[in-house]
Amino acid sequence: MNYGTELRDRIAAPGTTPLIGVYDMYSASLAAGHYDGLFVSGFGFAASYYGLPDIGFIAWPDMLGFVQRLRGAFPRHHLLVDIDDGYADPEVACHVVESLERIGASGVILEDQKRPRRCGHADGKQVLPLDEYLTKLEMVLRTREDMVVVARTDATDEADIIERAGRLAATEADVILVDGVRDVEWIHRIREVTDGKPLLFNQIAGGKSPRLSLAELTELGVDVAIYSTPCLFAAHEAMEAALAELKRADGRLPAVDPERGVGVTASTRLLEQNIARRRVARGGAAGVGAGAGVSAPGSRTSSPAP
Repeated sequence: MNYGTELRDRIAAPGTTPLIGVYDMYSASLAAGHYDGLFVSGFGFAASYYGLPDIGFIAWPDMLGFVQRLRGAFPRHHLLVDIDDGYADPEVACHVVESLERIGASGVILEDQKRPRRCGHADGKQVLPLDEYLTKLEMVLRTREDMVVVARTDATDEADIIERAGRLAATEADVILVDGVRDVEWIHRIREVTDGKPLLFNQIAGGKSPRLSLAELTELGVDVAIYSTPCLFAAHEAMEAALAELKRADGRLPAVDPERGVGVTASTRLLEQNIARRRVARGGAAGVGAGAGVSAPGSRTSSPAP
């Protein structure tokens, strides 16, 4: 399976490709029933695995282990992985890319931030000298075989944004991401200097970028949209509400609607689908999408799991 080619073809098709940020296997199990593209968010992984903010705490072996579990459960989904700055060292970045490709990741995002790094929508970001980042990026590009590579800049100075976007577009990177874009006009400006190279737009609730629909992004010429945190933030709100209600009810659990509610039966049914996907994948590529209850990677539409 050439996962990079599958994702590259999807990006090249008409419309904006959505990739949904997941932070653990349970959130991925839910997202996989609605979308055929998953994004391994650094923000979400740092929060769920370490209980820490997205400021550079992720250890690359932990990320590899998570992606390996994802690929085992979701053999036909696109998996784009946030590898931050490549974990600081260019040689480590290349090792991680090589390992992720062997596991079956579809692509990676490599940023130009200087440590201590920050979430792309936070204040206080600093970037590496451009030539230093380009050296690291070129090493990664030579290392990958089929994998999609997204070149990301976190520059905040306007002139620097334009220069870096143009220089990144001149490389063999497949997609360009300028993170923290503040308005639609900047999307137009970035499009002008990237010479037709596919663009990625990062949407995060409460972030610096405008909230745009897929139709609006398509009109703007954006090829990929990553949704870093909808699962994480929704879980935060739901768990907060459930625990507050449990305390109010003196520890009495709420009744579960057997048809629509989420209890042990519904949860087990969701997780059993991950076993079914593995079995169908082992049986061959034919009919995998239908058997798993998700759309095949070449499709632009999504379908819920049964």
